[in-house]
Amino acid sequence: MNSTFVVVGGGIAGVSCVEQLSQICAKETITFITARDVVKAAHNLKTYGRTLEEFDVKEQSANSVFNYCPNVVIVQSQVVAFNPEEHWILTDKDEKFVYKKLCICTGGRPNIISKSPFVVGIRDTESVQQLKDKLSKARRVVIVGNGGIALELVYELYGCQVLWAIKDDAIGNAFFDKGAATFFLPHLESNLPVAMANQKCMESYVKRMKYGIETSLSSVSQHSSASSDSTQTLCGGALGPDWSSGLTLCDINSEKEAKRQVYVRYNCEVKHLIDPQELKQSNQNEASSPWHETTGRESADLPDWPVYVQLTNDEIYGCDLIVSATGVIPNTQPFASCAPFHIADDGGLLVDSNMQTNVVDVYAAGDVCSTGWNPAPCWFQMRLWSQARQMGVFAAKCMMAHLSNEQISTDFCFELFTHVTQFFGYKVVLLGKYNAQGLGSDHELLVRCTKAVEYVKIVLHRGKMCGAVLIGETELEETFENLILNEMDLTLLRDHLLDPNIDIEDYFD
Repeated sequence: MNSTFVVVGGGIAGVSCVEQLSQICAKETITFITARDVVKAAHNLKTYGRTLEEFDVKEQSANSVFNYCPNVVIVQSQVVAFNPEEHWILTDKDEKFVYKKLCICTGGRPNIISKSPFVVGIRDTESVQQLKDKLSKARRVVIVGNGGIALELVYELYGCQVLWAIKDDAIGNAFFDKGAATFFLPHLESNLPVAMANQKCMESYVKRMKYGIETSLSSVSQHSSASSDSTQTLCGGALGPDWSSGLTLCDINSEKEAKRQVYVRYNCEVKHLIDPQELKQSNQNEASSPWHETTGRESADLPDWPVYVQLTNDEIYGCDLIVSATGVIPNTQPFASCAPFHIADDGGLLVDSNMQTNVVDVYAAGDVCSTGWNPAPCWFQMRLWSQARQMGVFAAKCMMAHLSNEQISTDFCFELFTHVTQFFGYKVVLLGKYNAQGLGSDHELLVRCTKAVEYVKIVLHRGKMCGAVLIGETELEETFENLILNEMDLTLLRDHLLDPNIDIEDYFD
């Protein structure tokens, strides 16, 4: 089959790319190849300013997403071979597709810490359901990682003991600093009210369609390090912003079960896993914990845990389950093994400012790619669903422009890093270099915090705002976005920027 455009990948980047191509190239044929029938699409897009936007991610069948796009051909297959010289790809159904322009949007796969059957990775809806099944009988769970999924999961877990191992000295280090972490910590330390828990029970599950993956999760973990295997198990598209909405992870029929019990171990990672027999033979003891179940006991008297984790600080803890929420690895196969792509240090396909790889007529967008251009001062890549959508849309514009031999400038969305999400029930807005990334000591921070209500942080560099963290309903996001983009000198106003008695939004209107 011959197509002008071929897009591979059913995540938010691939779907956004196809939607954009269908709008701007109504007369060109587009082949959309996805390994699963269910894909992810952006819905309810809300724009707060020039670059800041918020949207829901909805899972739908590919046919329902593109039923209004007559020029889109949907192919449910897995790509197994690729010939860049002759411009074709081959699927596992032995179908060959010839293209003029190809966009790779195959996303990422979980960076699972171990192939053990006691280790679960979270990436898509199916893996969340499998986690829910395993948690139903879990007494203690170890969560490894400090990103968005780990944050949301720790908050949603109650009714069992949770040991959270993070490599940083504060929770949520990828998204905020110690100040914001301190704002959130009381929500982990407090017990979940039974009334709230019962209300969660009556809520619906995640606001998405569920779909199955025939291969087991252990099969996914076995392939997690086999990047050269073009037939590796595929995950569904990455979870969207509301993956944990309405998610009930355990039975909460009693007040005891409704308690949240989180124990955070900072500055450590999992060193290795130990089975019970190995622990007994080593004569090692489990570390003491706030649950006081193992303090002072000999190894022979330890509870009957099926697996133990030894952290890099040499502490040992028993558990029923380990959740690996340690990010993703760009899913570049089988393309990277079939062509001399330039690969970034993080394993992604290196792309230029037009989302082009070094291979002729091949583009990439989303988690599978790594940006290779000199970014704007207040923008950087972070593998988030919001950037995946932006990259997919821009890749479509670039493919169309280059097909017509036209030049295209970098999209305005790459002028400022923006991200809107929710943590612990609070709206969170991140702007620019919100953690003073790359600024060294040559910056100053302005902070306003109202306990349990809001947390606002501004990053100033040489008198200009270059980043901000907004937690809660602050209504400052559009104003701060404009101040960063306009590069206004705020030296004379710095003492008034966070004054609650001044309507700063009206002042700069």
